Amino acid sequence: MRAPISVIIPTLNAQDSLPSLLSSLYEGVAAGLICEVIVSDGGSSDETCKIADQSGAAIVKGCASRGGQVARACTTAQGKWLLILHADCILPKGWSDIVRARLANKQKSFFFKLRFNSGHLMARITEGWANLRSIVLGLPYGDQGLLVSQQQLVNIGGYPDQPLMEDVAIALKLKQHMRMLPLTILTSAGGYEQKGWILRGTQNLILLFRYLRGASPEELRKSYYTQI
Repeated sequence: MRAPISVIIPTLNAQDSLPSLLSSLYEGVAAGLICEVIVSDGGSSDETCKIADQSGAAIVKGCASRGGQVARACTTAQGKWLLILHADCILPKGWSDIVRARLANKQKSFFFKLRFNSGHLMARITEGWANLRSIVLGLPYGDQGLLVSQQQLVNIGGYPDQPLMEDVAIALKLKQHMRMLPLTILTSAGGYEQKGWILRGTQNLILLFRYLRGASPEELRKSYYTQI
């Protein structure tokens, strides 16, 4: 029987973080859960694609746009389930048993509880807000991962091919079906530490409000890259 999960990882110059994520996936391969890992690269100029190739991952290349990169990989994925992960995250030990237990329910999709790899107080506050937002508002972000069946993705019209807020767009479509896994994903705090926890968090919140009020992803992308 074919392993049920295709792992999709959008990348752009992710050579420093990708090896740790790939290492955390080996558990799922050994458990017979993962049939393939697809690295969807947006034009990396570092060793990202070399690392992916050496690990045995399939590589899909195209323009840099996280939503577009994931959407491209989805069209080639062979698994009945898709596990979509950012390159700067790490799955916890023991994740495969808990994920396996959820695969019988194809009407639900799942995400992880978030934790940043930082000891800063603001990391605890930010991740606390993110987890609360995910549960109360049903809006997990992409750094919390997404486990969704191929059938469910087809039912909602596929993965959103947009340059920003693609994770919010799919969360809104899946909102009534999303559940938090009793697992914590560790993700990089690099962006917050570089920009500042309060400033980066405020900017992200403003972008979310603008998107929910109807601003286009293209418009928001211009604002986002002006800020960072």
